[in-house]
Amino acid sequence: GIPMEIIVGKMFKLEIWETLLSSMRAGEVAEFWCDAIHTGMYALVSRGMRRIAEGRDPLEGQKHRCGMGNMFDYHSTGYDDLDELQRTPQPLIFIMELFRVEEPSAYKRDTWAMSKEEKLAAVPVLHREGNRLVLHKEFGQAAAKYQEAVICLRNLQAKEKPWEDGWLKLESLVTPLVLNYCQCQLELGEYYEVLEHTTELLQKHNDNAKAYFKRAKAHAAVWNEREAREDFLRVAHLDPSMAAAVKKELKQLGERMRKKHVEDRKRYQGLF
Repeated sequence: GIPMEIIVGKMFKLEIWETLLSSMRAGEVAEFWCDAIHTGMYALVSRGMRRIAEGRDPLEGQKHRCGMGNMFDYHSTGYDDLDELQRTPQPLIFIMELFRVEEPSAYKRDTWAMSKEEKLAAVPVLHREGNRLVLHKEFGQAAAKYQEAVICLRNLQAKEKPWEDGWLKLESLVTPLVLNYCQCQLELGEYYEVLEHTTELLQKHNDNAKAYFKRAKAHAAVWNEREAREDFLRVAHLDPSMAAAVKKELKQLGERMRKKHVEDRKRYQGLF
C-alpha cells in the first residue's frame, strides 16, 4: 500500500528496475517482460516486500551479511512459490506505475556516495548549519553537522599523500571543524570524547592553543588536575592573548579541587 522509492544509480538488488522506470513518464502504467537473466534476485526482493506488507521486519533473523549469504544459511525464503522460483529461475512480467520523479538535487546523498566536488561543496554548508545550531544551543545536532563535514574531508584526505599540499589544505579545513565539535561535546558533558579528539589533533598540530584549551577544560571536568594545569599553562605560552582566560580557568580549577578535597576528607572520616 506504500509506493516504493528507487534511487537511480544506487544499484538496487534488481538493477533492471532502474532501466524500466527510466523509460517511463510520471503517471504512466507499463508492463515489461524480463528475461530470467535479469530476474535472479527477485525472490529476495519479493520476500522483503512481503514481510513489510505483513508488518514484519524485512531483515528479521538475518545475520549481518549480504542477502544471498543469508539464503545459503537458511536455504529458504519462507515462501514456497519464491523457493520454487529460486530453484528454477523464469522470465517475469512486471507491471509498474510511476507516481513521481524527483530531481537529483532533491535527494540528500549519503557522504560515501558523494563525488569529490559534492563533498567539498557540502562542507561549508554543514559548517554554517552547525554554527546556526550552536547559536540556538542545539549542541547535539550541531556536533552531528560538524562531524559529517569532517567525514567528508577525511574521505578526501584518504586519497591524498599525507603532509603534501592537497592533504594539508584539507587538514586546514578539518581542524576548526574538530574544535567546534569538541566545544559542542564540552557543552554536552562528553569530556572523554573531547580528550580523545583533542589529543588526536595535537599529535598532528602540537602548537594549537585552542585544542590545548579545550583539552584542559575536559581534564579539569574529570578531575585530572595535573594534566589540566599543564595544558592551561601551555595555552598561555603559545597564545599570550589567552592569558586572562587561562588565569580565570586556573583559579576555578583550584577552587574546585579544594572543594573536592574537603568533601573527600569528610567522606573518608565517615568511613572510619
